[in-house]
Amino acid sequence: MIIKINNKDYDLNIDPNMPLLWVLRDILGLTGTKYGCGVGDCGSCMVLVDSVARKSCILPVSQIVGKSITTIEGLSSDASHIVQKAWIEAGVPQCGYCQPGQIMSAVGLLIAIPKPTDDDINNAMSANICRCGTYSRIRAAIHIAAKG
Repeated sequence: MIIKINNKDYDLNIDPNMPLLWVLRDILGLTGTKYGCGVGDCGSCMVLVDSVARKSCILPVSQIVGKSITTIEGLSSDASHIVQKAWIEAGVPQCGYCQPGQIMSAVGLLIAIPKPTDDDINNAMSANICRCGTYSRIRAAIHIAAKG
């Protein structure tokens, strides 16, 4: 099975029902995508599938064949992506564990809605849990990134 992750093709002999998260972390060593709950409730494992945020812990790898996957590692190697820069500017991270998933959801939102309202942000980011409660800073960072 050939899958495309971060603009690179991988030819893998794996169970098609394996969750994408385990392919990323255990097979390809892309550990930026985090394991949180394993049942699609927390959003720590968010990646982009054809530019749409999806939870990789519940996404069988068979469903991504022929699609383009972007992980946090695929945004930039030096935190230079506009959303990553906005995250730093707004001082979003505390513990940081949920941040890759939060950032990937924010990128997906900004692709779909380049100038989101607070309601757009709240709706798009509702799939992600931040136990540190940095939601107001996340919203601020998304507005900063939207301004470009």
